[in-house]
Amino acid sequence: MAGCTLRPHGQHPHLFRLPAAGRFAWGRGVQAAAATFLMEQHEPRTPALALASGPCVYVYKNLRPYFKFSLPQLPPNPLEQDLWNQAKEDRIDPLTLKEMLEGIREKAEVPLSVQSLRFLQLELSEMEAFVNQHKSKSIRRQTVITTMTTLKKNLADEDAVSCLVLGTENKELLVLDPEAFTVLAKISLPSVPVFLEVSGQFDVEFRLAAACRNGNIYMLRRDSKRPKYCIELSAQPVGLVRVHKVLVVGSNQDSLHGFTHKGKRLWAVQMPAAILTMNLLEQRSRGLQAVMAGLANGEVRIYRDKALLSIIRTPDAVTSLCFGRYGREDHTLIMTTRGGGLIIKILKRTAVFVEGGGEAGPPPAQAMKLNMPRKTRLYVDQTLREREAGTAMHRSFQADLYLLRLRAARAYAQALESSLSPVSATAREPLKLHAVVQGLGPTFKLTLHLQNTSTARPILGLLVCFLYNEGLYALPRAFFKVPLLVPGLSYPLETFVESLSDKGISDIIKVLVLREGQSAPLLSAHINMPVSEGLAAA
Repeated sequence: MAGCTLRPHGQHPHLFRLPAAGRFAWGRGVQAAAATFLMEQHEPRTPALALASGPCVYVYKNLRPYFKFSLPQLPPNPLEQDLWNQAKEDRIDPLTLKEMLEGIREKAEVPLSVQSLRFLQLELSEMEAFVNQHKSKSIRRQTVITTMTTLKKNLADEDAVSCLVLGTENKELLVLDPEAFTVLAKISLPSVPVFLEVSGQFDVEFRLAAACRNGNIYMLRRDSKRPKYCIELSAQPVGLVRVHKVLVVGSNQDSLHGFTHKGKRLWAVQMPAAILTMNLLEQRSRGLQAVMAGLANGEVRIYRDKALLSIIRTPDAVTSLCFGRYGREDHTLIMTTRGGGLIIKILKRTAVFVEGGGEAGPPPAQAMKLNMPRKTRLYVDQTLREREAGTAMHRSFQADLYLLRLRAARAYAQALESSLSPVSATAREPLKLHAVVQGLGPTFKLTLHLQNTSTARPILGLLVCFLYNEGLYALPRAFFKVPLLVPGLSYPLETFVESLSDKGISDIIKVLVLREGQSAPLLSAHINMPVSEGLAAA
């Protein structure tokens, strides 16, 4: 387990590694994010440590520098480039250059480079020396990393190879190849990402949630260049954790919120103090996943959904949390405090979290470990086959699913066009129809309930027609006129149906509701008539 810290009084920041005592000087500025990941399948499976600082990602293996990845440079502002070219040829003085750069900074969509921003901060006496020093240099515009996380490459195993996912100040997400450190995918966002939560595999299918500075959370999927869903928050997010299929978001209004991946709000819990940090607690032996929230009052609260499981009180406010394997212990919680302290707590192997507050939750039997049967040869062969052809199997499933949706949409459109639905699809005659059959036979009572679903407009001039097999049934009136339908009331229309067959068979009676002068029905219903028990018994 590795981490990083900043030393007070202007000392250099350093990295530390637990439980070993070794550390090394960092000296490259403030770290924006840190993550551990596996880069290759070769033995020994040693994880690498990635540290994001400024525009670079520094990768370390065995606490030694291994690789440095720099973000690709951005194209400079053409107006800014033209101004520095004029300064290079001594066509404008430093004061004019400053005034024109300030105008570009206020109006242009493309931000200025670091060189221009530093120039605008100088005093008048320092401008000429700065221009003479930098006018021959090319303009470079470089973005910085704001957040970082990992994404499994092609397998969901715990020790599978992972990709780095970077969020930049340029409102973009970059997915890096773990071996060549090339950009595999680039996704644009409407705002700067500050928190990322990823699930799935890059080569198969994955979901990505990005909490941004504009107070929104954007949901993305594989092969999507733009966000598919958007969760609009009422306050700025301070943390983002995925618990099973629920996104738990902490806001600066001292509250936790649960959302689905489509943006539906499930629950909200108010905290007694401001939320400083959040992380996931996963106890795989008991199938438990919960969210941990470190508060400004020195508490660490553990929630499963909105049910409070436990409260840990610390002598100082906790600023970061990490739960996982530490040495030989699978369930260890490591916390750092605001004053620079380090707290390590080991969860007892017999510990059971009990919900407090009386909120409803899943039954205790759901957390019991099942006695799973031994893996057979067929199961192992099928697992290997799914690993080798997982991408093709998933794409075949997606193709069948899209085909099923297409057929359902076509059938629904056909039903609307031919008025085969018991609910009218037109806004001019909003009608609803359902039928009730009573009796044992040979005479049945058929009641049609016709309702005008409009708000204020009555409907007049409707007809009801029955289509049936005249060799099986007889109706006294197969065609009659409907009275005036008042909005909101259900009108029962009764008639009798006599079964003529003594062979114990039944058929469908079609009911059509028509408008006078029109041949196409407004809506229809198919009534499955029961078998006449009277004739069958005779």
